Amino acid sequence: MEKDQQKNPETVKAEGAEAAQAQTAAEETAEQAKAAEAAQADTKDEKAAEPDPRDEKIAQQEQQIADLQNRLLRLQADFDNFRKRNNEERERLGRYVTGQVAREFLKVLDNFERAEASLETSKDGAAIQKGMEMIHKQFEKALQTLHIEEIPAEGKPFDPQIHEAVMQGSNPDLPDESIDLVLEKGYKIGDDVIRHSKVRVVRND
Repeated sequence: MEKDQQKNPETVKAEGAEAAQAQTAAEETAEQAKAAEAAQADTKDEKAAEPDPRDEKIAQQEQQIADLQNRLLRLQADFDNFRKRNNEERERLGRYVTGQVAREFLKVLDNFERAEASLETSKDGAAIQKGMEMIHKQFEKALQTLHIEEIPAEGKPFDPQIHEAVMQGSNPDLPDESIDLVLEKGYKIGDDVIRHSKVRVVRND
């Protein structure tokens, strides 16, 4: 009995070796599990570090929108500057043209004032008439300088583009729709009408 209860030293040694191997295997298994978890965590970190193509596309689109907005702002600023310069140029040109016209007619005004002064001291009708003729010619010269032409009307066919019919009447010497009387002269610059000629149109009905 006592022999059965006591173990053989070799058996005890073998059992100890088996226990040690089991512990070692358990430790190795635990280490492998930890290594697998670490590898899995590293894989997750790598995936998290990789950029999402959708995020890149969104970023590109946002950049394109920002670029377009900047271009739009620059274009708007350029247009505002152009409009400002254009308005300033138009105003300057308007002042220049007004000055040119005024300069020509100021010469006529000077002569008219001199003629008025001479009327106070002169009773010569011929001299007065001559002075008025001189002023009239100077007016015509001023119009020529400004390239302003009288619109032909009397004896011409009526043209609503350049004539304004204010009266009508019969005239056996002229055909219908022609002009036999000019009530107010019209003027033009090139093809641009400044003032229509006010005329009487022939109606031989």
